Amino acid sequence: MTGRDDAERLLVVDDEATVRELLAATLRFAGFRVTSAATAGEAIASATADPPDLVLLDVMLPDMDGFEVVRQLRGQRTPVLFLTARDRPADKVTGLSLGADDYVTKPFDLEELIARIRAILRRTGGHHADVLTVGVLALDVEGHQVTRRGRPVRVSATEFRLLRHLMENAGRVVTKAQILDRVWHYDFGGDASIVDTYISYLRRKVDVEEPKLIHTVHGVGYVMREPRR
Repeated sequence: MTGRDDAERLLVVDDEATVRELLAATLRFAGFRVTSAATAGEAIASATADPPDLVLLDVMLPDMDGFEVVRQLRGQRTPVLFLTARDRPADKVTGLSLGADDYVTKPFDLEELIARIRAILRRTGGHHADVLTVGVLALDVEGHQVTRRGRPVRVSATEFRLLRHLMENAGRVVTKAQILDRVWHYDFGGDASIVDTYISYLRRKVDVEEPKLIHTVHGVGYVMREPRR
């Protein structure tokens, strides 16, 4: 399967040929258009000449580190996902503080990586929606409002972030660890029971009647979708 002409274009930047080829093949199979670069210089030139929808960027490059690449691309507002073996918390803080949209460490799960890419593109790319909808539920990102069948639903700031994350990943199962990372920003050691607690809060507010939209996948996590018919 190859990316459609109207599919999002990704730029993969990594100096390891095997990693570039694996990522390119996987992402093309997932429906994206993919170009690649082996150095920071190639990446900057490519992203400047034809800005991609998202850059997957290694930190450790032979001519310049990925952090400096982000600094140079900052004016283009191009979404960046760091994909690197540098797993120190300080490196992650640096990457995210520079404006990167996500930071994934190697080794990584390909399905999770694709889910993260799609979530970023929904938030920042051409397919970004100001209003997310799943069935009868709608979430206004900018207005910070939630409605079900057009009726307002009052949620807290944390409930809003959790609901937004579930809706941005509608149809895909998100694990408790992923939710802790994206909603509470815990990498490790976060008390996963807080996820169950807030899911319970949300269900009392947005799933008080049929159809139920928040579903438990036992032993894995949660998924938001309309019931299968």
